[in-house]
Amino acid sequence: MIPTKTIEELIAKHSSLEKELSSGELDKKLFAEKSKEYSDINEIIDTAKKYLSFENDKEELDKILEDDSSDVELKKMAENELADLKSQNDINEKKLKLFLLPKDEADKKNAIIEIRAGTGGLEASLFASDLFKMYEKVSNKKKWSIELISISRSDAGGLKEVIASIKGSNIYSTLKYESGVHRVQRVPDTETQGRVHTSAATVAVLPEVEEVDLKINDSDLRIDVFRAGGPGGQSVNTTDSAVRITHIPTGLSVSQQDEKSQHKNKAKGMKILRARLYELERSRIDQERSQDRKTKIGTGDRSERIRTYNFPQGRVTDHRINLTLHKLEEFLEGEAFDEMIESLTLQAQEESLSNLN
Repeated sequence: MIPTKTIEELIAKHSSLEKELSSGELDKKLFAEKSKEYSDINEIIDTAKKYLSFENDKEELDKILEDDSSDVELKKMAENELADLKSQNDINEKKLKLFLLPKDEADKKNAIIEIRAGTGGLEASLFASDLFKMYEKVSNKKKWSIELISISRSDAGGLKEVIASIKGSNIYSTLKYESGVHRVQRVPDTETQGRVHTSAATVAVLPEVEEVDLKINDSDLRIDVFRAGGPGGQSVNTTDSAVRITHIPTGLSVSQQDEKSQHKNKAKGMKILRARLYELERSRIDQERSQDRKTKIGTGDRSERIRTYNFPQGRVTDHRINLTLHKLEEFLEGEAFDEMIESLTLQAQEESLSNLN
């Protein structure tokens, strides 16, 4: 049961916001913030009111059932109505619990996605490239913008590593469950015997944070500059434009050399460093909160094998929720991606609800 006081406070908040927004006394920024909050609560307010009136409605029906003077037909109607009322109340309670779950402040942020080839040599780099193309297609379908931060190609034309920024609406909440080891099973083009090989790539999705979200002291940074190098150590720049930024307290280090400008490389490096430091702190807090509970779905463990892409059988399987989709090609084209994400999100919500009970 959700405490009555909690529901009453939610309804009172809705009413208070309604008055504030209609007063004409809020500045533009505050009006936008209050409007968003009001819009969020407005989606659940009818459910909250019905949940609050449940006991009174139930009491009225119980009176009819307990009244010896009530005729059989009226009692039968009351029984059916009571069953429907209880069933709807269970649904309303679940909706409210989901709404009242602590919000992840990072969910509405943009994201930085890092993809690295893992075990499997050149085939792993080709798979890393396939994954990046998949996220590009998903981004295009959702009208998100994707911007390369750094990219390192392999001899086979695949990707050793790619880091990109994705901007749009609720990016992190959509992509956060992609972090982990993605495994592919297929026959490489170079395989003459037709044998299926297994290789892997790691994906890390980090919330993109602004300077106001995370203060980094200049004294905590060591910045080294050097000349950017091309394949085989070939110098591609005659100036010290490449930048390595080390966060001394944590030892985290970021190198950036894709731009010809030292200033641009430093800005890109700081963007990655802020995201990694922010995620490091979030992971620490999450670990402290969940020491006594285990969840199937994580959002940060890059060593966890989360998904297998099996080409011979045309299927993609997410191991955390035991979901298999027999539409691998559609998935890689971004077509069936939402189906997987919705299932993961639903499972994560169920776990959060069970932890409340």
